[in-house]
Amino acid sequence: MQLLEPPDVHQLSAAIGWLELGNAVESEAELRQLSAPAADHPDALEVWFALHAHRRDWPAALPVAERLVTVAPERASGWLHRAYALRRVPGGGLQAAWDALLPASKMFRSELTIPYNLACYSCQLGRIEEAWKWFRKAIRKREQERIVAMALADPDLEPLHRRIAETYDDIPF
Repeated sequence: MQLLEPPDVHQLSAAIGWLELGNAVESEAELRQLSAPAADHPDALEVWFALHAHRRDWPAALPVAERLVTVAPERASGWLHRAYALRRVPGGGLQAAWDALLPASKMFRSELTIPYNLACYSCQLGRIEEAWKWFRKAIRKREQERIVAMALADPDLEPLHRRIAETYDDIPF
């Protein structure tokens, strides 16, 4: 994928900056100034998704995430964004998110967020043993402490909290 060039790269940077400041209106104004080719660039799609997610506008976020998966299927973020939006759009839900993210688990074996999110979706669907298997896949030795702490604070994984705490009781918190 080609790198963005001025002025597009500057407008994208400004859009990111405005969004980081919490100003979605100015961020969108910057994004709307991108050239047509730049607007379809994966980096721009990432910012568009972040803007819609910031606004919790999941019906607008979903097609952006789907486009990101199409133009940059090698980016795990597109797959994660699509599942995240699918969980929240009308007519979507947990099973739709699960179904959309599952293929990514084979493509991005080192991406911890994918099995972690599949564990969350499984848990919320009432498939606790399946959730446990996905959670175990998300654990990596060097990041175990961080992931366990995150999981114990995650309401999506509440049905697994006791099991996680008992299994990883040697981790100091």
